Amino acid sequence: MTSSLPAVGTAVPTGPGPEAVLLDMDGTLVDTEGFWWDAEVEVFRALGHTLGEEHREVVVGGPMTRSAGYLIEVTGADISLDELRDELNAAFLRRLDAGVELMPGARGLLTELTAHEVPTALVSASHRAVIDRVLDSIGPGHFAVTVAGDELRRTKPHPDPYVTAAARLGADPARCVAVEDTATGVASAEAAGCRVVAVPSVAPVPAAPGRVLVRSLEEVDLAFLRSVVAAATALP
Repeated sequence: MTSSLPAVGTAVPTGPGPEAVLLDMDGTLVDTEGFWWDAEVEVFRALGHTLGEEHREVVVGGPMTRSAGYLIEVTGADISLDELRDELNAAFLRRLDAGVELMPGARGLLTELTAHEVPTALVSASHRAVIDRVLDSIGPGHFAVTVAGDELRRTKPHPDPYVTAAARLGADPARCVAVEDTATGVASAEAAGCRVVAVPSVAPVPAAPGRVLVRSLEEVDLAFLRSVVAAATALP
């Protein structure tokens, strides 16, 4: 952990906590970032192109339109953006059929937030069909609100997904804590005014003022999230 906030399990005053907790999905709660990359590699191999690892950091955590458009541009693949989105979603969904693993600490965090009735939203750049499939593994009852990338005009890194989630929960974004695993998602949450806990998965997330970095969700519980809000409130 790169912050000086209390470790999980450390007693902290039960003062004001976050008005809501807003959680990313792929790579944050579920181990699916690799699924997306494998789907992209499969689809482009069928089109006669080999994707190199240098492209992976560019597409990780990004909205489907941006990632697909970038891959068409760098490969010159003979496929339209709409066709590629359909192919990628289909390849990804096939991988979900085999089941999805939760990230370490995700189940415990969700269980605690639900037990304490903390308003919680799932905020993802993935499409609704993907979110609904993954929710079968996560448990839809943990979330009062879910926001999908294909339901908004602009998705991450724009602030719209987090602004929308907070509004639907009746919460002030500045009193919300967002949990993200990519620089794209962090940019979205910070632009919305949220406090951010970053738990990098595939690509690094740089340190920045007001941003809390952890190694795993095993380092995050409700007391920790309260301390994030308290630290932000104490800033001049």
